[in-house]
Amino acid sequence: MKHTSDIIIVGGGVIGASIAYHLAKRGQSVTLLERSRLGTEASAAAAGMLGAQSEMEDTGPLFQWARQSRAMFPELSGELRSLTGIDIGLVREGLLNVALSDAQEQELRAREKLQRAAGERAEWLSAAAAAALEPALSKATRGALYLPEDGQVEAPQLAAAFAQAARVLGAKLQEFAHVQGLLTERDRVVGVMTSEGPLYSEHVVVAAGTWSGQFLAGSGIDLPVYPVKGECFSVLTEKRELQKTLFTPGCYIVPKAGGRLLVGATVVPNSYDRKVSLTGLAELMERAKQLMPAIGDAEWEKAWSGLRPQTLDGMPYIGKVPMYEGLFAACGHYRNGILLSPITGKIIAQLVSGEDAGSLQLNLDAFCPDLSGTSKRMEGGRQQGEELQSIEAAH
Repeated sequence: MKHTSDIIIVGGGVIGASIAYHLAKRGQSVTLLERSRLGTEASAAAAGMLGAQSEMEDTGPLFQWARQSRAMFPELSGELRSLTGIDIGLVREGLLNVALSDAQEQELRAREKLQRAAGERAEWLSAAAAAALEPALSKATRGALYLPEDGQVEAPQLAAAFAQAARVLGAKLQEFAHVQGLLTERDRVVGVMTSEGPLYSEHVVVAAGTWSGQFLAGSGIDLPVYPVKGECFSVLTEKRELQKTLFTPGCYIVPKAGGRLLVGATVVPNSYDRKVSLTGLAELMERAKQLMPAIGDAEWEKAWSGLRPQTLDGMPYIGKVPMYEGLFAACGHYRNGILLSPITGKIIAQLVSGEDAGSLQLNLDAFCPDLSGTSKRMEGGRQQGEELQSIEAAH
């Protein structure tokens, strides 16, 4: 059988592009297929926060992956710039997780202890100390958890840099490639069917974001992924008002170059509607002003939305799909696609190449795309979509 490449990747967002880059670094023959333009879906809408500590409610497998992936960014930034000339905009100014109520203060103080016990840097700041770091903070601030290791990147540039670096290293990237389904023989994958005919490969990686579940369902594989729409807006200030990202339940403000402030994000589960609603923006604006009153005087720039890919238990699918030999999944990263893109790309590349991924000391079972009754992933995990959506609604 003629093979077009060793590996086909379905999906050209930041996850698929990272996988292509890490595989190409290993000398693998890679073809990446994207149904529209590279990096224009959730990757383009993301704020680019590297919040390994800010959003994690425990120190389980997702936290372990997140902090190891965050640590990869400084070296990665240099690699990508050397290969492509693209600056991914890595900023390591830290993040302030701000408390605006007694309940939030108690939660963040508990999280400080949890983070420090895990060996991470975290410091509870009084309202005065927080204001000394960021004078633009609201006077309603009760205090803030300072996370100096969390940072940010420019998400569109990161996705573009991964894709361009993969191309430089020999990967073939095809835009406007409509992939209709998997090609299989007995119990293994042999390629994909596209609108222009079959493409053959020994390995297929599905990294199609929100559409991954629908794509796999066509081959009888049940890996539910549903969209969570997020609306954002940005404003311009005459001078740089913030140094550090501000984060509180329901709102974050990320300072970008040139006095730009990015504000997000609403949470609308199970919606493919990309329209930006006035109601959503009004809620965000009110929350942003509660966090940073001076933002009300900033100049309006633009608004947009994106569809985050979420799973029923809140954990991404990363690894081998047990139904077919040679099939892998890397999807369902929800809010953490940018943050987890380096480690996801590296792990998938190792697995596809037959290398030992255990050197990173990561719990692969927690992310295994296996939802059978015997799967370790199922033990003790949330399996009710309604429960997870109630958590999302609180944000």
